[in-house]
Amino acid sequence: MATMVDVARRAGVSVATVSHVLNDTRPVLPRTRQAVLDAVEELGYTPNTLARSLVTSRTRSIGLAVSAISNPYFTEILQGVEAAALEHGYSLLIADPHDDPAHERKVVQLLHERRVDGMIVAPSARPRELLAYLGRHRVPAVFLDRLVDAPGDVDGPRFDQVCAESAGPTARLVTHLAGLGHRRIALVAGLPGLSTTTERITGYRHGLAAAGLPYDERILVHGDSASAGAERATAGLLALGSRPTALVTANNAMTIGALRALRAHGLSVPGDIALCCFDDFAWADLFSPRLTAVAQPSKDIGARAVHMLLDRLAAPDRPARTERLPCAFVHRNSCGCPDERRRPGDSDRP
Repeated sequence: MATMVDVARRAGVSVATVSHVLNDTRPVLPRTRQAVLDAVEELGYTPNTLARSLVTSRTRSIGLAVSAISNPYFTEILQGVEAAALEHGYSLLIADPHDDPAHERKVVQLLHERRVDGMIVAPSARPRELLAYLGRHRVPAVFLDRLVDAPGDVDGPRFDQVCAESAGPTARLVTHLAGLGHRRIALVAGLPGLSTTTERITGYRHGLAAAGLPYDERILVHGDSASAGAERATAGLLALGSRPTALVTANNAMTIGALRALRAHGLSVPGDIALCCFDDFAWADLFSPRLTAVAQPSKDIGARAVHMLLDRLAAPDRPARTERLPCAFVHRNSCGCPDERRRPGDSDRP
């Protein structure tokens, strides 16, 4: 098995230079760096990660805490995180907090105890314990998808955050439905307390106002970001004396639940009720009707979270920042528009 000494001899440099190249501990001339990397490739040298972590105090690992098992949306985010982490030579340790604040705190502590260099977390609706732990232990962390306002009494830094736009794209769905003549447009909103839920409700109300429609609290219901919750909430909407003629669902899991409820009541989309959803997903174009949706840049959110975390590791004292990425409006026919397949301009920025 090749050693670092063998690599140094093949590249014609010192062992210290090989170490600097492999560990990024000091700038090295480009040609020297390439000579070392070529020698590593030729000899099949595999760095001793454990030994390197003892020298650098870094494990080159990232902890990722997202509910990827229970929420399919996070699967694409996970793919973006993994690709960006591997590109920069980092491994991932993944835990599912199940959107439960107590469990969230436990899994973050477990990841921290495994000496990850930093964490990427999709926080729950009540992340107080999470914030306290990360702040107390000065853990470099980035929040994704959901924004958090750290309370003033939490000891430690504020955190970097990255998410998609929510309010504007939701308003776009509402005004699109209103433009088709709908006057009772309902919203199946997510879990109360999440920033995404709050922002999509804000967008819903802005869309109604922009269309000159009154806000009716009876047709804003919560599906708690889950399929079963949305099925119950949609059934409640359908039981109203004056039920809505159009429906906006605030994530992909709730879209499935709403469709189940509509089918159970013998209603067709868009014949009996129009439907638009926040979150495009792999099957949206295969449904009949095809689902008009807001598409989030999920993989880009995951990749951006990794880059922000690496920036934080490189400059621990820099100010925290929040970044929002634009979504796309994907026009299909569940809204009641003619089924015209993917003409130029069907997908655009809201």
